Order: sequence, then C-alpha cells, then structure tokens
Amino acid sequence: MAEPLQTGAPAPDFRLPRGDGEVTLARYAGRALVLYFYPKDDTSGCTREATDFNALMPAFRDAGAEILGVSPDSERSHDAFRKKHGLEIELGSDESKAICEAYGVWQEKSMYGRKYMGVERTTFLIGPDGRIAEIWPKVSVKGHAEAVLAAAKALAR
Repeated sequence: MAEPLQTGAPAPDFRLPRGDGEVTLARYAGRALVLYFYPKDDTSGCTREATDFNALMPAFRDAGAEILGVSPDSERSHDAFRKKHGLEIELGSDESKAICEAYGVWQEKSMYGRKYMGVERTTFLIGPDGRIAEIWPKVSVKGHAEAVLAAAKALAR
C-alpha cells in the first residue's frame, strides 16, 4: 500500500469518464478543487453531503473553488442521483477504483463484524498549484461542507 497523501504533496492526476468526454485534474489548473470521495449514491449520508456541497456551490465559486464528488458508482447512477436531488455539482465515476486507490480512500472497512473494501469518506482541498492544501479523513457529514468552504476561502486569500 502506498504512503498516505500529505498536505503540500502534488495531488495525484486522474481521468474520470463522462458522457461528454472525461474529467481530469488538469481541467482545474489555476483554480482550487474540492475533491470529495463518498461511498454510494443516494444513501442518507452521501445525499446529505452532496446536497450540502451543492447548496454552497455559489460560495465555493466565489472563493475560486470547484467541487467534484467521486464514488465507484456508474455514470448512470450519478445521473439519476443528480436528477433526483437537483444536484448541480459535478460527480465522477471511478468504477475501476483506481482514483480511490491513488488517493488512499479505498480501504478495508468493517460493519457488524464483517470486513469488506469500500470508500472511506474523505475530502481533499487541492490548491490552484495542484498541491494538496488540506485533507479531511473519515468525514463526519454534519457541518463538513461549511468547514471546507472556510478552508477554500482562506486558501483564496
């Protein structure tokens, strides 16, 4: 397993498929990027996190930051999730889990004594220089989007 990512390190590059092409880290060059990883579309915590980020999207843009949520769900699942909840934020599909692994969020988890592999809810704030400015591991959803917004505003200063 690779060393965990640290603040100040270059953010791992990524390529995520989209119906209209692909999403890459280079696409956000010169702007801050909130890259958040979540386990599954349309579950209670993931829906709350997505709707919280979505509600604050104008404030993130004012701070010079874009938002990209990533999960192993398919593009089709993302489209249905976006439509059902009126989401305007961008969602990326990492079905191969390559990006989740590169960012160290594909981890062994445990529920009711059963071990399995899954996404550890984690957020990275990537600066306009492509370096990791801040990392929130094992995210607790309540108040998280606001904390990330405060960090994005501080980064913009």
